[in-house]
Amino acid sequence: MVKNILKLFHREFGGLHKAAFLLALSAAGSSILGLFRDRLLAGTFGAGKSLDIYYASFRLPDLLYNVVALSIVSITVLIPFFLERLSKSKEKALSFFNQIFTFFLFAMIVLGAVFFFLAPLLKNFIAPGFSPADQNHLVLLTRIMLLSPILLGISNLLSCVIQSFRRFFIYALSPLFYNLGIILGILFLYPLWGLKGIVIGVVLGAFLHAFIQVPGLIRLGFLPKFDFKISFSEIRKVVQFSLPRSLGLGLYQITLIFITALASFLAVGSIAVFNLAMNLQSVLLTVIGVSYSVAAFPILARLFVNNQKEKFLSQTFSAARQIIFWSLPASILLIILRAQIVRVILGTGAFGWTDTRLVAAALALFSISITSQALNILFIRAFYAAGRTIRPLLVNIFSFLFIVGSSFLFVKILEKNALIKDVFGKILRVDDVPGIAMLALPLAFSLGTIFNTILLAKFFKKDLGWQKAISRVFNHVFTASILMGAVSYFSLRVLDNIFDIHTFAGIFMQGFVSGILGIAVGYAFLWFIKNPELREFVQALRQKFWWKTPTIASEPEKL
Repeated sequence: MVKNILKLFHREFGGLHKAAFLLALSAAGSSILGLFRDRLLAGTFGAGKSLDIYYASFRLPDLLYNVVALSIVSITVLIPFFLERLSKSKEKALSFFNQIFTFFLFAMIVLGAVFFFLAPLLKNFIAPGFSPADQNHLVLLTRIMLLSPILLGISNLLSCVIQSFRRFFIYALSPLFYNLGIILGILFLYPLWGLKGIVIGVVLGAFLHAFIQVPGLIRLGFLPKFDFKISFSEIRKVVQFSLPRSLGLGLYQITLIFITALASFLAVGSIAVFNLAMNLQSVLLTVIGVSYSVAAFPILARLFVNNQKEKFLSQTFSAARQIIFWSLPASILLIILRAQIVRVILGTGAFGWTDTRLVAAALALFSISITSQALNILFIRAFYAAGRTIRPLLVNIFSFLFIVGSSFLFVKILEKNALIKDVFGKILRVDDVPGIAMLALPLAFSLGTIFNTILLAKFFKKDLGWQKAISRVFNHVFTASILMGAVSYFSLRVLDNIFDIHTFAGIFMQGFVSGILGIAVGYAFLWFIKNPELREFVQALRQKFWWKTPTIASEPEKL
């Protein structure tokens, strides 16, 4: 048993579904830890000032990570460069890897120090609505957190090699250890140092995220070393290629900074509600969208480099069909069962019923864009595998402007127009809850994401091609999802009189049984209409494809 587990660390996963299945399992495990992390945070603080400060402290380090770190060590950018050199010789690949490592580490240390000293000046941009004391607390936490983008950047660089050799099991463990570090910070360091202890736990998690990959790199012979004979022309190529994506990710982080700044003027706890709801919907996004996109990218990069355009397109839309198949029904269930999900996961300690209702409403608004968010991740990776970097950047600029503009507009409407506020509140069942103006933020975010997906799809069709099977699977799954949602909704009403929903067990059983009944009806419909994606999944389960079936598209280890 132990021997088989150890073999997984160094096993190559050759096909899209095998790798995605493994990554989805890992993502599910990481998400469970992430939910436990959020339960601890919610139960300790409630949706209040402390969590507002904690979540705001991520904004500046995340900006540094996405704009600077990912300009140098983006997995989606480095893998094609690495594979190209590996196809020539291991020595060339190792030299390239060492130079990137050396340049990145020194660049991030210098820039991290700059951000460290600029933090007091930037606090008014991140949280202008905070009191001076809260802003000073924010600066302290931000400065500690600045270690995390350096460590996560190193982890990204190590992942480039791990994924290129398709050792997905090692890569899949990293998020588990990241969340474990934060949990240790909440349980053991918070009692000693307060919020500062939790942030130290974040840094510990980032260290573990990188360290778990080191044994795999040693086995592959790619443990990084300092190499000061840096070819700046090579670095320039990487940065030039990754800059549009880094700017796109930077726009996303600036969007979150704007949302955080706007939320800091709203009711206390608005930043916490936004982030808790986003984290809940991110579970599905990670398990489904990220898993398929990460698994697909090395395959797509190899296919495009080898000029196998038809296979490239087939692999892209194979992943897209699976993302739609899983994410659309799941998002409908999140909307219908939102109150039960939030109460079961976060409902403890200081997290009260008002917090539950606001987070549930925000979760419903995020859920309408989960499929879009997942497809965005895939399409952007496919564009990058094909060497098309400008299109996603232009789309991200549009999305950024839309979200920023609509966030401000929607907040003003909900604050000034009592009729719209009342109707909006009644739809989400929070009309008697104070502070619902913050719900304008997840609404704007979701609408902007949906428009982003529409534009990416149009450009993808124009530049690279399309497959009509996407429309077919969307129509099938959308119909099944509506049936699923209807059955779950009416089941909630019936089971409300059977279970005691004032207890943890009662509300859990109400949501669980309603969800199971909805899923059964939805997938029975898909089976009846002979949906290919469902049949493919069932066949894979019967054959225990993780271990025994051949890969979908066998690939050589080197180009």
